[in-house]
Amino acid sequence: MPLKDKILLRNINYQGTFYKKFPQLYNIYLIGLISCISGLMFGFDISSMSSMIGTKEYKRYFGHPDATRQGGITGAMSAGSFLGSLLSPNFSDTFGRKMSMQICSILWIVGCIIQCASQDVAMLVVGRVISGMGIGFGSSAAPVYCSEIAPPTIRGLISGLFQFSVTVGIMILFYVGYGCHFINGAASFRLTWGLQMIPGFILGVGVLFLPESPRWLANHDRWDEAETIVANVAAKGDRENEQVKFQLEEIKEQVLIDAAAKDFAFKDLFRPKTRKKTIVGICAQMWQQLCGMNVMMYYIVYIFNMAGYTGNTNLVASSIQYVLNVIMTIPALFLIDKAGRRPVLIIGGILMFSWLFAVAGLLATYSDPAPGGVDGDTTVTIRIPDKHKSAAKGVIACSY
Repeated sequence: MPLKDKILLRNINYQGTFYKKFPQLYNIYLIGLISCISGLMFGFDISSMSSMIGTKEYKRYFGHPDATRQGGITGAMSAGSFLGSLLSPNFSDTFGRKMSMQICSILWIVGCIIQCASQDVAMLVVGRVISGMGIGFGSSAAPVYCSEIAPPTIRGLISGLFQFSVTVGIMILFYVGYGCHFINGAASFRLTWGLQMIPGFILGVGVLFLPESPRWLANHDRWDEAETIVANVAAKGDRENEQVKFQLEEIKEQVLIDAAAKDFAFKDLFRPKTRKKTIVGICAQMWQQLCGMNVMMYYIVYIFNMAGYTGNTNLVASSIQYVLNVIMTIPALFLIDKAGRRPVLIIGGILMFSWLFAVAGLLATYSDPAPGGVDGDTTVTIRIPDKHKSAAKGVIACSY
């Protein structure tokens, strides 16, 4: 027997003896909330930096990192996420979505421990890379798991819970960091980064009670288990329910497609038959990341510094950004199934382009060079002077 098949068989036996010790949850909303805790962790990562980079304790302890070094510290998480997202698909297909989410939990906790104990920049970067690998596993596995287990009528809503969790995570940890910045000494950022472990523990324990993806089970010829899970999730165990039959037919079709595409390679993504789909998939993911909003979320404190806000006023104003981010995700969750994916994506893209362009235009037009930095931070090199208060307020309004 090939090594891959032996590993797969061992994993199936492990799941049969270990996971079945725990009672399984079949409420789809609870399943979605638990599996999307990895999104909460993603949000925690963003605020773990944005809530700290403007504080004196962080700057003092890590030697007042310049723009390049701070970019490296912040980007370390994304580097880890990139590696984790490359490893996750094959791992998830072999060992299952639940196992991938548990790996996410373990890597995240280990990374948080290292960050919390950081003695220098190098140790902080290592911790962020490891946590980032966990995010890579979680952000790859959780949305796929949600889409595979959710009934078609609410699939968009359940899959969208991941993004909602991201926004909630950003907001929660920013306020945690805001509270901790009143603590003197290194405890301010150590406590903030240590508390990040909590969702990791919740995810690790919660996954034990989740059913496996029915599509993954079907792909491994475990049809009876797949049918049981679909019936329990969609119709309280009624296998004769029309929605259950429809979802099972959908899974059967997808399993046939997966089997036919078993030898599908990366080069096949760019053959004439699949080229357009590949371009759409890449562009939809790539441009919503590269539009600048993610960078603004990481460095919103710097943006508000440029607008003339400093200290405690800056942190409070920045926190409103994250509250609005959570609130506006809620209507999108319901619109995605009602109005469709494309209109929501187009409208969101146009609005985001307009306001980001306005922020850039206001800063370019009304700011002056600040060679000595702002509020003791030499990373910020421009600032809107007091005589242009309306422009400064415009930057804040457009950010919101």
